[in-house]
Amino acid sequence: MSTAVATASQSNVSFLKRGDIAFALGLVAVLAVLIMPLPRPILDVSLALSIAFSVLVLMTSLFIGRPLEFSSFPTVLLIATMIRLSLNVASTRLILSHGHEGASAAGKVIEAFGSFIMQGSFVIGLIVFAILVIVNFVVITKGSGRIAEVSARFSLDAMPGKQMAVDADLSAGLISEEEAKRRRKELEDESNFFGAMDGAAKFVRGDAIAGLLITFINIVGGIIIGVVQQDMAFGDAMRAYTSLTIGDGLVTQIPALIVSTAAGMLVSKSGVEGSAEKALFSQLGAYPAALGVCSFLMIMLAVLPGLPFLPFSLLAAISGYFAWKIKQENIKKKEKEDVTVDPKAMGEEVDEEPTDEPITNTLHMDDIRVELGYGLVGLLNTEKGKKLTEQIKNLRRQMASEIGFVLPSVRIQDNLQLSSNSYLIRVKELEGGRGELRPHQMMIMDPQGDEIQLAGEATVEPTFGLPAVWVGEEQRSAAEARGYTIVDPVTVLTTHLTEIVKDNLSELLSFEDVQKLLDDLNDSYKKLLNDIVPSQITVGAVQRILQNLVAERVSIRDLPTILEGVAEGCGYSRNVTVLTEHVRQRLTRQITFSNTDGDGVLNMVTLSPEWEANFNDALVGEGETKQLALAPTLVQDFIENFQEVFNKANLAGEHIVLVTSPGIRSYVRSMIERVAPSTIVLSQTEVHYKVKIKVVGQI
Repeated sequence: MSTAVATASQSNVSFLKRGDIAFALGLVAVLAVLIMPLPRPILDVSLALSIAFSVLVLMTSLFIGRPLEFSSFPTVLLIATMIRLSLNVASTRLILSHGHEGASAAGKVIEAFGSFIMQGSFVIGLIVFAILVIVNFVVITKGSGRIAEVSARFSLDAMPGKQMAVDADLSAGLISEEEAKRRRKELEDESNFFGAMDGAAKFVRGDAIAGLLITFINIVGGIIIGVVQQDMAFGDAMRAYTSLTIGDGLVTQIPALIVSTAAGMLVSKSGVEGSAEKALFSQLGAYPAALGVCSFLMIMLAVLPGLPFLPFSLLAAISGYFAWKIKQENIKKKEKEDVTVDPKAMGEEVDEEPTDEPITNTLHMDDIRVELGYGLVGLLNTEKGKKLTEQIKNLRRQMASEIGFVLPSVRIQDNLQLSSNSYLIRVKELEGGRGELRPHQMMIMDPQGDEIQLAGEATVEPTFGLPAVWVGEEQRSAAEARGYTIVDPVTVLTTHLTEIVKDNLSELLSFEDVQKLLDDLNDSYKKLLNDIVPSQITVGAVQRILQNLVAERVSIRDLPTILEGVAEGCGYSRNVTVLTEHVRQRLTRQITFSNTDGDGVLNMVTLSPEWEANFNDALVGEGETKQLALAPTLVQDFIENFQEVFNKANLAGEHIVLVTSPGIRSYVRSMIERVAPSTIVLSQTEVHYKVKIKVVGQI
């Protein structure tokens, strides 16, 4: 028995905890009031509950930070409207049934509202009621409905763009997948909310119209019932039923006005963050000058004849005080910001959470980067070590003078993964070369290539692979006496960097660099540039031609002559290789004399007639589509012969160039650039007629 009672008790508690069932029963009760009569005490409690519920809705609308925090407002508005309409019907039933009994026929609440508002005159009550209905229906309801309609339309139109922005941020790694889902859900909720608010505004309008109709029916029906059924005089019937009806209308229209105000507050906050009073006062009080002007105008009105002095002067004093107060606070805030000291700058330890670096930063690529082991970082921190940055600056200046464009900045950073005395040179994030330095020693080399007779650490010069020795500063005099070449560590690194840069000049000449060179042309050549770009050739093709030139270490400083050559070549070809060869013909004097020795002599190595014939016979294809199809054995033989001749010349300290016939120059160059990229290959037509020639060998 006790078990059964306990089970029943638990079931009741479980039932009471079911909020959905309680809500459903409450809604059914509201609908039941439309049909069933309601006793006066219960009607009084219900009317008080309706007013309290309306005030709660208004306060919630004021204190929320964003409209979406009250996304259930359309449902709340429907429930509030149904409660008022059901109470209207219940009070109408009581008024028409017991209106002849006196002012308390429909309960104490309606009696109090009727007597307080009307002040003994039902005409005043009618006018006040009409004004409340007009304010609610014409002003607040119509305005909030229009705002909700426009907000719903704009929110729906802007949704695709906002969703694309969320997807773009997600793809760029700026937000996580969870954050993207949250933002998409927020956009969907926002669109649904304003769409629902657009429809919910019709509830308020319908409520106002229903209130007018119910009031009219109550007055007309009450007078008829009082005169016909209750044998009341027309005046008494009109006074009694009008008083009750106006009280009923007021007690329902005031909550309706409160809820309409809440709806207007909610939809008008769509672009404002924070509670209503914070958003309002922070924006109105953000400009003390506005309050000052307001104070001045109030003073002017106060002194005008016929206007009361006290209210306007009081408002002028209040607005002037707040203008002065806000201005003083702004001054103090600015002074505080000016004297704020970063704790880090004062040497204090500051606990701060590590911030994730944006993923887009990983896309940045250094064009040239020098990474130093921790033992070489001192080259940057000591006074002596400043030579490294100075020599790199000089290198960029020298390369700009020799090649014709400014190299990208060289980034220097430490790399703990390298051994202490190692360095690494990267071009476009890829390794271009590496080596080792001894920061406090000197590298000595024998110009003749003989064995070095001084004691030291044997090594290999990193740029050209020559044998060398690291020795201390105390052996400088002995090295100079023997005629050795003495190089400090910074110069070793800079020389290595120079050769790597020269080998990769074509990759370092970007489209941006080319565009800047073209933009910096003299006005006299802008006309030529406009004639050929883009009608005959694109800037990208010009870039490829310039890259072909600098790849063979041909200076592009004489850009006007290069453009003249491009303009001429475009008359018969659009092929970049053909145009490059034509431009080289225009630069014959520059190319020739830039490769002479100190005596102005061009030391040449030529191809034998057999090799000339081999290359010409290996060309296949027609016109500009020719390709070299030399047999692999012949390729190997040519490379070996080439290396034998040029190694002898290098040992003799001679700067030599390889000269071929014009038709095969580019093909010979493409073959030997893999084994000796610094080798200069000229065609016979590129040798200027005024230069002194010396043939030092033949392949």
